Amino acid sequence: MSIELGHLYVVATPIGNLADMSPRAVEVLKSVDLIAAEDTRHSAPMLHHFAITTPAWAFHDHNERKVSDTLIKRLEAGESIALISDAGTPLISDPGYHLARRAHEAGIKVIPIPGPSALIAALSAAGLPTNRFSFEGFLPAKTGARRKRLEMLTTQSITMAFYESPHRILDTLEDMVAILGGDREVVMARELTKTFETIKLATIRDLLDFVQNDTNQQRGEFVLLVAGAPEPEKEDIGQEACRVAKLLVEELPVKQAAALAAKITGEKKNALYKFLLNAQTGNK
Repeated sequence: MSIELGHLYVVATPIGNLADMSPRAVEVLKSVDLIAAEDTRHSAPMLHHFAITTPAWAFHDHNERKVSDTLIKRLEAGESIALISDAGTPLISDPGYHLARRAHEAGIKVIPIPGPSALIAALSAAGLPTNRFSFEGFLPAKTGARRKRLEMLTTQSITMAFYESPHRILDTLEDMVAILGGDREVVMARELTKTFETIKLATIRDLLDFVQNDTNQQRGEFVLLVAGAPEPEKEDIGQEACRVAKLLVEELPVKQAAALAAKITGEKKNALYKFLLNAQTGNK
């Protein structure tokens, strides 16, 4: 394949199993002028495995803004650069946002080279609803802030995905039991594509017990997929009650119309009140 000059390539690399590296990714990394790597020492064995000898620069959270200036100048001068993270798809809870943003602002083409992602791999094997989901990244490191974040998510009705590190996995599960409830379903995807991969569906309480009782399950990198809160049940209102409420609201305020319709029909006042509010805004 031919590499286009002056373009930034965002290249996904294996999250564990090197056989997941795509031929296109290998070719791009061999052909660009420079590789911006989250940790050059971490990436060195992978690059060596595929006989990739392209020079690599360290590009991480602490130097991203500074190094981005230099990389943008090199891209504007016509060089091609590939961005990789330690594993998986760059920018998914990894450095690169500022560089990609700067490239777009400078009119530099950004080309994704898709491939492995721990988030998508975990979702695909979880057995939880995936038609909609939210990616929450890493929860805060401190207990108070972590619990506050979880409290904000208690009513979230779609599957929630989190990354977690081995030294916080137990604390995070304990906080999830306390805030989200021990009976909520969760999937732990640990060490994906590696030798000791674990994918386990359980309640949060049972998963906490499982991890507490097996120190091997406290090692590695984690994706936690938490089931969303159940959708509130909609209250059915009879057609006659709806008709009466609509007639009354033509002469009375919504609250009074709902109360009177409830007395006439025996339906719940709150349900009729919500019905009339929705009817007035066109959300029938």
